[in-house]
Amino acid sequence: MKRIFLISLSFLLTITVFAQTRTMYLNWAANVAQSDMKRNPEGWMIDFNKTPKWDYCQGLMCSALLKLNALTKDKTYYDYVLKFGDYMVDNDGNVLTYKASENSLDRINGAKFIFTLYDKTLKLKYYKAIEAFRAQLKTHPRTSEGGFWHKAIYPNQMWLDGIYMASPFLAEYAKRFNEKETFDDVAKQILLIAKHTYDPKTGLYYHAWDESKTQEWADKITGCSPNFWSRSIGWYMMAIVDVLDYLPLNHPQRPAIKRIFSNLTKSLLKYQDKTTGLWYQVTDKPGAEGNYLESSSTAMFMYAITKAANKGYIEPSYFAISKKTFNLFIKNATRIDTDGSYNITKACAVAGLGGTPYRSGTYDYYIHEPQRDNDPKVIGPFILWCCQLAMIAK
Repeated sequence: MKRIFLISLSFLLTITVFAQTRTMYLNWAANVAQSDMKRNPEGWMIDFNKTPKWDYCQGLMCSALLKLNALTKDKTYYDYVLKFGDYMVDNDGNVLTYKASENSLDRINGAKFIFTLYDKTLKLKYYKAIEAFRAQLKTHPRTSEGGFWHKAIYPNQMWLDGIYMASPFLAEYAKRFNEKETFDDVAKQILLIAKHTYDPKTGLYYHAWDESKTQEWADKITGCSPNFWSRSIGWYMMAIVDVLDYLPLNHPQRPAIKRIFSNLTKSLLKYQDKTTGLWYQVTDKPGAEGNYLESSSTAMFMYAITKAANKGYIEPSYFAISKKTFNLFIKNATRIDTDGSYNITKACAVAGLGGTPYRSGTYDYYIHEPQRDNDPKVIGPFILWCCQLAMIAK
């Protein structure tokens, strides 16, 4: 019976993905979101947490749910985010489990959705929380050129991931509270890491850069980590398109940032697997032994590219690529169970550099990081991707 169900489902999906309408994209986003909310009835459970935690995955998911709420007017998504916010932020603006002394950019990403909660509730506690996260960045340790360290435990290091974790929050703060000089700092983060991690041979960006060149993973001449991790590039691309929402149109660095995005998009497409529509865990080694197809990076790339096309940063021709990739993604990276729950598969659970046990950044390291279903780092970007596709569909 289950086999019949799956065969029938496969047939229906084959038909459905070609009927690309606004409703179809929003239905996919809604079904994935509702399935994830059912798996995680409390927002702090996101990312497979057993106890409450304030971290970047919750911020990513809450931002995605608020975008879906804005497009569908379904209050369920907003209520879920508000419940999480009210639980994690006390009346004095203190955030449960957050420690500014950690100097972790990851914690900043959790704060982005608080802007919306403050707008809608006008609760002073949310304003206080926003100010607390802004205060961290005022004293956050930096490289000699002014780049934010990824975390205090990763001294002198800038990671592509970190640009997404802090820069969109800082850009939105700058616009809301008229900190004009802060826009220069936001642009600096994007341009600095591009300067230090860009590889002209591939057109890609290495995962991280160690200014001190003392880490085992760091090249002794460039300070770069040795490989291109697809999800780290995805974080960087999402950071750029989200920052551009707030960076003034006349900012002198805006054209350079847009060029980085456009050129990176062109380079990335050379490495997409044309059969599945997915990118590999290690970007520039498609089909290499042990390298696996990875869904979170694919969703991140496609959200960023589709949004950039929507905003006019890149050519409208990229819409066709996004739609085709969506069809293939549904076929190769999703599953609908017999209970009706929607799942996204093939996501790398986690990857990083240094730490304990030490992560070397070698090719062998990345391909041995496990994959799992329904990781928030694919669920959130997939919802955002669907929302961008819905905005161009009829």
